Amino acid sequence: MELTTIKDAFDRVAKKQKLSSSKAQEVIDQIDQEIQKTLQKIQSSNDCESQVDYKSALAELKVKLKDIAPLSQLESTQKELNGALSKYPKHLEKFFNPDISKAYRNIDFDTHTVNEIIGSHFYRQGLFNWRLFRTEAKELESEAAVKSQFQEMFQIVEAMKHRNLEPALNWAMTNSDKLKPNGSDLLLKLHSLQFVEILQKGNRDGALQYARTYLAPFASDHMAEIQKLMVCLLWTGRLHRSPYSHLLSPANWDKVTGELTRQFCNLLGQSYESPLSVTIAAGIQGLPPLLKFMNVMAGKRQEWQSMKQLPVPVELDREFQFHSIFVCPVSKEQSTEENPPMLMSCGHVLCKQSITKMSKNGTKSFKCPYCPSDVDSAQCRPLVF
Repeated sequence: MELTTIKDAFDRVAKKQKLSSSKAQEVIDQIDQEIQKTLQKIQSSNDCESQVDYKSALAELKVKLKDIAPLSQLESTQKELNGALSKYPKHLEKFFNPDISKAYRNIDFDTHTVNEIIGSHFYRQGLFNWRLFRTEAKELESEAAVKSQFQEMFQIVEAMKHRNLEPALNWAMTNSDKLKPNGSDLLLKLHSLQFVEILQKGNRDGALQYARTYLAPFASDHMAEIQKLMVCLLWTGRLHRSPYSHLLSPANWDKVTGELTRQFCNLLGQSYESPLSVTIAAGIQGLPPLLKFMNVMAGKRQEWQSMKQLPVPVELDREFQFHSIFVCPVSKEQSTEENPPMLMSCGHVLCKQSITKMSKNGTKSFKCPYCPSDVDSAQCRPLVF
């Protein structure tokens, strides 16, 4: 909502600026027109025998310019523009508080972990000529190992951008035993792209031989995909005019490149998205409500610093939700490590503190809030999502 308010304020400034500019151009055109008329009058008198009094011509021009009154015409629109401009910074200051120190805690960071996160972000961008200050030999060795692996991935991706699948195929075949448990069909997709490339060049025999060598082993699990590729042999050299022209779409290469990057990072034990990018993007969404809360809690900063969980709900997009969240239907509170969700004998779930309260510290059974079952707290088990 804040951005909408700021956008409206910006639109008002832009509108006033446009009106002011339009009015200024109109006044300039009026002045230019009068000057041109005077110049033509003087020049025409030079070509004829009649003489024009220059002083009277300039005096007449002066009167006309005074009648135009440019300053008076521009005053109102410029005043409106200045008013809108003076209000706009106030909107920015109101909604973009530059002091974010109120909304974060001063905690000790693991420097090694932070360096690894920054390093992996640079490596994902293909930036390998960087170095943070490190002192321990183990950290240097760890950095070199991760760097070399990302360099290999970057080289494979760059080769695919130039329609060279050889590095990608070599990597996928080398790691095929690791890819299979993940349910990945990356190797088939790479071979399919190569098959289509050979076919599009008009080499039907080469494409058929390639299919027999590299696609046949996948027939038992991917018969439908392979049958579609085999039909493409009938359209050798003119696949772009066939019902299977979508196989030539660059989007197919982008999808396979993304799949390769995802699987490569997975085998490295790394996330597909840059942790640094995800953290910053999530922080951008979570910071505004925290700043609002801290403006209200300005006098209770110490209380905020000691809290074990966020004092206000912070809604993040689905892409930033990596763990399941359970809110107890009885207490309406979110579960924590100290107050975990508990599975009752009837199959329903409550938080531990609610079960403790309803069972009088485990001294009696209680009715489940959802069904008529009697619940013994001793039979409740922690539930891990």
